[in-house]
Amino acid sequence: MYLRIDRLQIELPAPKEPDPNAAAAVQELLGGRFGEMNTLMTYTYQSFNFRLHKNPALKPFRDLVANIATEELGHIELVSAVVNALYVGATKPGPPESAPLKPLKDARNTYHATMTGLTAFPFDSHGAPWKGEYIFVSGNLVLDFLYNFFLEVGARLVKIRVYEMTDNPVAREMIGYLLVRGGVHALAYGKALEALTGVEVWRMLPIPNIPNSKFPEAAKYEKMGTHRTLYRFSPSDYKDIEKIWRGTHPEDGQPLQVYDGPPPGGEYFELPEVPEEFAPGLSADDFRRIAKRLGIEL
Repeated sequence: MYLRIDRLQIELPAPKEPDPNAAAAVQELLGGRFGEMNTLMTYTYQSFNFRLHKNPALKPFRDLVANIATEELGHIELVSAVVNALYVGATKPGPPESAPLKPLKDARNTYHATMTGLTAFPFDSHGAPWKGEYIFVSGNLVLDFLYNFFLEVGARLVKIRVYEMTDNPVAREMIGYLLVRGGVHALAYGKALEALTGVEVWRMLPIPNIPNSKFPEAAKYEKMGTHRTLYRFSPSDYKDIEKIWRGTHPEDGQPLQVYDGPPPGGEYFELPEVPEEFAPGLSADDFRRIAKRLGIEL
């Protein structure tokens, strides 16, 4: 089962101006081959299909992949929030004959305008939908965790490239945070592989060979110790992650820590209505009728 908290994992800066093309680039981090949808669903199904997960020798590995999968739910939420924020103000209300959506005619991804009401969707930066066939679940524990390590470093490469494509502060804040959290997950899978095989795969990090401290938005979170923290997203379960996430961080030598609970997080953006997209498609009278029906005072 899952619990849900009505907050984003971090506080995002308020968008100052619309940036549809940045939104298109950020979509790669959601539904692309190395996007958050793939990390979420790969780890989730590996945790669903785990064999002998109550075996004391194997339970820490199931706890690890299940816990990280839950964090990834918050990552798709965070990337989606950024895509949504980058469309605020991109169009102006007007009657259909005035072509109110014309500003998006030359945007890189017109699917947002034609199909989703200027909101995120699980597809990549070209509008191709995320594919369930991206999920990797072999049933072999070492191979699955080796793939997870590869997936995290591949995702890091793509995040850095998207960072280099846009200087939008909302997008960069999100990417900086995910670079740090992806680094935690890559190190965790590396340490898990070491526990399984004795091979210190984590010594290959960082891939590509540029530290997170070179990115101002990521450096901020490293100063907070976020790169050393594995959050435990459960009131009472998955406690054996501390059997893997222990020791010191290879970059700064400081102790790794398991934090019981989610990060403090930040508030959602309030997305305004977009009448030219007929979204949410309700008038002031509709709101009054709905509020009366639900016993809410406006």
